[in-house]
Amino acid sequence: MKINKWLNKLYLKKGNPKKKTNIIRKMGVKVGEGCEFYSNISFGSEPYLITLGNNVRVTNGVKFITHDGGVWILRKMKLLDDADIFGTIEVGDNVHIGIDAIIMPNVKIGNNCVIGCGAVVTKNIPDNSIVAGVPARVIKTTQEYYYKCKENCDYTKHMTQKEKRKYLNEKYR
Repeated sequence: MKINKWLNKLYLKKGNPKKKTNIIRKMGVKVGEGCEFYSNISFGSEPYLITLGNNVRVTNGVKFITHDGGVWILRKMKLLDDADIFGTIEVGDNVHIGIDAIIMPNVKIGNNCVIGCGAVVTKNIPDNSIVAGVPARVIKTTQEYYYKCKENCDYTKHMTQKEKRKYLNEKYR
């Protein structure tokens, strides 16, 4: 059993995308189609309380928190013996969750959203929102983000790594 846990951790770190998705599903996370998972993601101690829609990208270091650990002090104070507080996390379709973001319990993230790097999401996020900060707040709509990106895009997805490097060095150096 310990070897399986170790292998799963290794595959979650460096494994191919299909293996990562299968491991995450075996953990209990409900995963839609077309999702991408990067490294060092934590699905917490209750991954079965997490639902991810279609086309969700979860980048490096993202943490999903499905319980309130602070209740520990109340148990130690003998105020709430054996108590825990849990909450679900639901992520809609077409969502990008940036590096080191933290998603707290009882949060629903709508469709077509970007969660900024390092954001701490403590409240529901409406569809078509770009959020950032601690705590995370809506900073613009997806439409506003589109207009901003449209002005600054580099169309490099069709390029090889060598072509992309040459292009970016010529443009930005």
